[in-house]
Amino acid sequence: MIERLQALGFTVTRLRYGEVDNFWAVHGTEGPTLAFAGHTDVVPTGDEAQWEHHPFEAKIIDGILHGRGAADMKGSLAAMLVAAENYIAEQPQHPGRLAFLITSDEEGVAVDGTVKVMQHLHDNNESIDWCVVGEPSSSEVTGDVIKNGRRGSLGFSLQINGVQGHVAYPQLALNPIHCVAPALTELSQTVWDEGNDFFPPTTFQISNISSGTGATNVVPGTLELLANFRFSTELTVEQLQQQVIALLDRHELDYKIKWQVNGLPFLTAEGELVEAATQSIATVTGLTTSLSTAGGTSDARFIAPYGVQVVELGPVNATIHQVDERVNAAELDQLALIYHGIMSRLLRC
Repeated sequence: MIERLQALGFTVTRLRYGEVDNFWAVHGTEGPTLAFAGHTDVVPTGDEAQWEHHPFEAKIIDGILHGRGAADMKGSLAAMLVAAENYIAEQPQHPGRLAFLITSDEEGVAVDGTVKVMQHLHDNNESIDWCVVGEPSSSEVTGDVIKNGRRGSLGFSLQINGVQGHVAYPQLALNPIHCVAPALTELSQTVWDEGNDFFPPTTFQISNISSGTGATNVVPGTLELLANFRFSTELTVEQLQQQVIALLDRHELDYKIKWQVNGLPFLTAEGELVEAATQSIATVTGLTTSLSTAGGTSDARFIAPYGVQVVELGPVNATIHQVDERVNAAELDQLALIYHGIMSRLLRC
């Protein structure tokens, strides 16, 4: 990517944090900045023997591009590059700045990637006005869905303390499973909010529970669990934390809790970027696209807090993270045209 962008005249800054390689590339010297963001890393393949085609050979068969990352999101990166090449060939002295923010730490712990690059840009008085993240946003065909926001993600690990003992002498023990069960029922049945015009209601899910020694005649001494909220703009992290702590205290539990904020909710309302994206999709595909805030988190959560208008726009997500990940190659050509259209609409006199 760096070689092709440098060939176009981009100024490329390599940014390495820990073991993670990132880069920031800019074409143009002044005016508003349109950035295209994405990641080069992919999730593991699992058992390669289960793949119909080798996950890293990128074969196109009957018009379908097969391979790990075809949809999430090497296909988008290729479309971004082609769009930039074509746009700059047509507008070598374009107004504004065209930029790329590329990381290799999105599918992992995401601590040395986009979040660090955004801090670097902020520290160096670099600003982004609009950002298109190439996450696979589409449902049936490329361009049918744009993600113009995401719910927040708040996780926590919880340790419930009891007293280990013999099951025949329960009066001498305190079973943490029994203690926490009513609280978990209340957590799972609580209506946290009603959502709003842009977001569904906040949801709560328990993802892991661990307790016991493996023996049937021992009351466990501790229980550990992991849980997660996906929350709307109706609630803050602090409000959720306060409600959970109040609930646990009400049930008189002996506990330790550790919180992890994975991302805050954000929304890019209809405006310049959303308008440019929807118009470009309509021109290229004839589709009337839908705006959505559904799904998981992405690196857009690290970009939006800096006041950037952000959307996620990429190929169909039906096979992402699956065995035999694939994408329609012709739709990647369409995606490049859509990206090109966004550049033309936003970077203009």
